[in-house]
Amino acid sequence: MALLCLSFAASLAAPAAHAQEPAREVVLPQENVRFDYAQVLEVSPVYQVLRTTRMERRCAGDDDPSGKLSRVVGAVKGALSKRDEKDCQMVPVTRDFRRPIAYDVDYAYKGSRYRTRLAQDPGNRLRVRVSITPQPMSGP
Repeated sequence: MALLCLSFAASLAAPAAHAQEPAREVVLPQENVRFDYAQVLEVSPVYQVLRTTRMERRCAGDDDPSGKLSRVVGAVKGALSKRDEKDCQMVPVTRDFRRPIAYDVDYAYKGSRYRTRLAQDPGNRLRVRVSITPQPMSGP
């Protein structure tokens, strides 16, 4: 029984001895930052396609129902001739609109090529952030 108590007390004392050792201090190297310009090689817009549908009046005898001029001419003809409303009907017309939402940019800096996606077209050159940090040596 006494031997069991001594081994239990020794096992409790062992972690306390490790806890008293000073912790190794970790030194992080400072980051060196500067800004420079890279040459833009290519810019490709990324589009979002918006689809809209609206109802338009179409009448028999209209030449080009999608053209604005034909709609105006048709409205004038209809007002002047008082043509029968039975020849017209409402039909859905779908249109797609593309708008740029981002730009894929290929650029070169110090002989290396890179690609990024930006919210705006950067033009001929792109401002880049250059960061240099020493790599600490591993081991003692």
